[in-house]
Amino acid sequence: MTYEEAVEVLETMEDLYHGKFKLTKRRVQFLIPLLEKMEFDGVMGKLFNHASAYPFPPTIADIAHHLPEQNENLEQVKQWEEEAAKVPEEVKLRFEEMFEELVRKVSS
Repeated sequence: MTYEEAVEVLETMEDLYHGKFKLTKRRVQFLIPLLEKMEFDGVMGKLFNHASAYPFPPTIADIAHHLPEQNENLEQVKQWEEEAAKVPEEVKLRFEEMFEELVRKVSS
């Protein structure tokens, strides 16, 4: 999330928990970098869910929402599958024959 969105989260917490959650310079300096690593809509959703269930302010862990990290291995597999789909069928068959021959030689 952006800096401005992180500030909005903290101001919303202060509004929802008037008198129980006060923004101080130190608290803002500590919490903004943590919030900036999170996803705004998910955090706000968790904040509103928390506010509807609990009379006390949430911790950052209570409202934390991170987007899933992109799996580079899956991306690589997708790329290989796309490349394999472009290989002509006769090349695939020839490779399979050569592989089976190699397996027979090694097995003997």
